[in-house]
Amino acid sequence: MTLFKEMGLSTEIQSAIEELGFEQPTPVQEKTIPFLLESTQDVVSLAQTGTGKTAAFGLPIIQQVDTTKKSIQALILSPTRELAMQIANDLKKYSKYVKNLKSAVVYGGSDIRAQIKELDRGPQIVVGTPGRTLDLIKRRKLRVNEIRWVVLDEADEMLSMGFKDDLDAILENSPEEKQTLLFSATMPKEIVAISKKYMNDIHEISVGKRNMGADTVEHNYYLVQARDRYAALKRIADVTPNIYGIIFCRTRAETKDIADKLMQDGYNADALHGDLSQAQRDHVMGRFRGKHLQMLVATDVAARGLDVNDLTHVINYNLPDDPEIYVHRSGRTGRAGKKGISVTLIHMREKGKLKQVERTLNKPFLKKDVPSGKEICEKQFFSLIDRVEKVEVNDEQIGEFMPVILKKLAWLEREELIKHFVSVEFNRFLKYYQNAPDINVDESRERESGRGDRDRGRGRDRDRGRGRDRDRGRDGRDRDRGRGRDRDRGRDDRVRGDRGEGRQGGYEFSRFFFNMGKKDGISKRTIIDLVNQNMPGKSVEIGNIEVLKGFSFFEIDKKCEKDIIRNFKDATHKGQRIGVEIAGKKK
Repeated sequence: MTLFKEMGLSTEIQSAIEELGFEQPTPVQEKTIPFLLESTQDVVSLAQTGTGKTAAFGLPIIQQVDTTKKSIQALILSPTRELAMQIANDLKKYSKYVKNLKSAVVYGGSDIRAQIKELDRGPQIVVGTPGRTLDLIKRRKLRVNEIRWVVLDEADEMLSMGFKDDLDAILENSPEEKQTLLFSATMPKEIVAISKKYMNDIHEISVGKRNMGADTVEHNYYLVQARDRYAALKRIADVTPNIYGIIFCRTRAETKDIADKLMQDGYNADALHGDLSQAQRDHVMGRFRGKHLQMLVATDVAARGLDVNDLTHVINYNLPDDPEIYVHRSGRTGRAGKKGISVTLIHMREKGKLKQVERTLNKPFLKKDVPSGKEICEKQFFSLIDRVEKVEVNDEQIGEFMPVILKKLAWLEREELIKHFVSVEFNRFLKYYQNAPDINVDESRERESGRGDRDRGRGRDRDRGRGRDRDRGRDGRDRDRGRGRDRDRGRDDRVRGDRGEGRQGGYEFSRFFFNMGKKDGISKRTIIDLVNQNMPGKSVEIGNIEVLKGFSFFEIDKKCEKDIIRNFKDATHKGQRIGVEIAGKKK
């Protein structure tokens, strides 16, 4: 078993990574670090995301950089701003004890003047997105004439995002005598073409078969009617109380729709799509990385370069058209040796597309049954009991209230008390899933009836009733029996609560009066968006939201009380002045 301390790394680097808990390298690190410390040969590394690539190329570069020079010696390109920032942060941690080593990060969507100032300070390592990097090269602010290393991280993602021309221009203007390191999860023909054009005497490092998913990811699919996708998604989430995942949708509109439905159903969820400003995107991502959000609903474009650890699930609300995109999606879970699950929701007509993905992935998908209402209630019940059993009790704080509590509940026998206690949280699941239908598709019956049989060429038999459902406006109706009515009644009113789990835990909330309501077009989502817009750069915990006809109430972490009052002072919504004040407070 190889250890980091056996790899020939300097004492400064070894001290830094030991503080970070680095002991045993990942396979890509074990194969890459010793090679780069000894060789100047170009490298193509085929490795999934989340396998420790930053340390694989970063540690050898840090060790070999000449810190006596203030010229740029290493240029690291990545597809997105988020990934570029993460790489730069990791490099700073690795080089904590290396004297005089400086790094800078450049990306679009931020003030270029500030980034030019960073470059003027003489960093030896620059991390950047292709577009901004090329812009700075053209302005002659980022000089690449002395670089010794060029790293193309997530190269396939950069090409799929349309950066080919930018990469060509950057590589063509870089010195011939340099070491080029290309890291990619997949090897499409465009990547092969780049390696042939700009790289020589290539040493290939592979920690898996081409286009093959990680061994730590389990690939499941659920077969349902198209109209039952959301119902299936909700059941999968309900049967997994500790879910922490990304849900991939095809369009921005679908992303917003699914995120809204999840929030209305009481989940910590939000959407990531192209309509968000950079500040809004950063806010959403900050909440998700901090695990204040359980589920992030995103398009492929919005999620590119997104790197989050410890995801339990990736859920494909729709299969992507390109099987290699599925490889990227599923690779976001099951990282660093941990297990992950990639879930796909399909209907009969998508079975052929699923087979294509299986061939690309070189792994079979396991068919799963959508859980029944009884299974979900049982899972939630035992999860609740487990949380109650393990909850930390503060005897000192709760002690003064115990006499009143005991007196109030004295009339209840032990068994009845437990029933009452459990029902506070559990009744909504029992009510929601009472008489819940089986939404699994029986493949044998579907084949016999001709549904989904594309070879027969008769589209009218595919997903019978689909057109009628659409005409009836099924997207605006109650897909899971009674859900729409329950939402309007505000049955749970926990927009950002963890389905009742410690919603108040750790936070003291202030309740605010808001001078608009349903007649003004206000929804819970509107209030969440207004809080995010008027509290830029802050991660604000939101509690209950109650939208009434002419006005509304919402709860905010008490620590942000003064900020809310100040920031909403001159705020407007659709031309109307917003009035926000602490509920019940006399003027």
